[in-house]
Amino acid sequence: MTRLHAPRIVYVNGAFLPFEEARIPIMDRGFLFGDGIYEVTAVLEGRLIDNDPHLLRLDRSLAGIGIRNPYSLAEWTAIQRQLMRDNALEEGLIYIEVTRGVYEREFTCPPDIPPTVVMFTQVKPVRDNPNLTRGAAIITVPDLRWARRDIKSTALLAQVLAKQEAKAAGVAEAWMVEDGFVTEGASSTAFLVTENDEIITRPLSQAVLPGITRMAIIDVAKAIGLRLVERPFSVEEIATAREAFFTSASTIAMPVVQVDGRQVGGGQPGPVVRALRERYLAAVMEQPREDAR
Repeated sequence: MTRLHAPRIVYVNGAFLPFEEARIPIMDRGFLFGDGIYEVTAVLEGRLIDNDPHLLRLDRSLAGIGIRNPYSLAEWTAIQRQLMRDNALEEGLIYIEVTRGVYEREFTCPPDIPPTVVMFTQVKPVRDNPNLTRGAAIITVPDLRWARRDIKSTALLAQVLAKQEAKAAGVAEAWMVEDGFVTEGASSTAFLVTENDEIITRPLSQAVLPGITRMAIIDVAKAIGLRLVERPFSVEEIATAREAFFTSASTIAMPVVQVDGRQVGGGQPGPVVRALRERYLAAVMEQPREDAR
């Protein structure tokens, strides 16, 4: 974990700085407009998890809103590794944010202003979570987001409101609903396991974020011979599911045992999500540590 009494080091526009010294200009467009993109990579026992796909998604999101990617994949990775070393990060998250840059508050700005880059680490449990053994309770909420949800924008007001509603309800997550069908979680991808042993998740489109852990868990499911069906599922279908779970970089695969106060899958984490999680973690732990590269 982090070193005792060591300063927290962050990265801002080319400089590694103590947290207390880091500053962002008032006229940064990320602050004023939410005009930016972010990514989060998990770290487990000194390993960057699924990092290349995260950085490729960052590149796609930046291109989607017309922000120049300031670094190559190798350069991003080098900065991440330096932050891991500077903060002695063994388990947690590395956050990246790229905004369009600094300019007087106008809706438009010159195309060549330099983007702002901010990166920092967070110490958080990735492998262990109290919800893993008992299962997570969640609620459903209306999906209030913009139409380009495949872009990982920093404009997260709808997700913040959904997370606040979940916290007020004393549950772990909120699944967002549009036209009666679940789109995805406020910070996760939603899955069901049917009575016919099919794993169901919504297909990729502009309506959902292409989750990196979603992709990895789907690969695991196929590798162990499970049947995956990509289609929308309704709120009513959750009640008849054998299992439900959600995926994200920080939770990997989390069993869901209650939705809107109704029990799912007998109220206990099921064997499918456990198998997926265990196989995924086993593959991750076969990778070399970053300090061994």
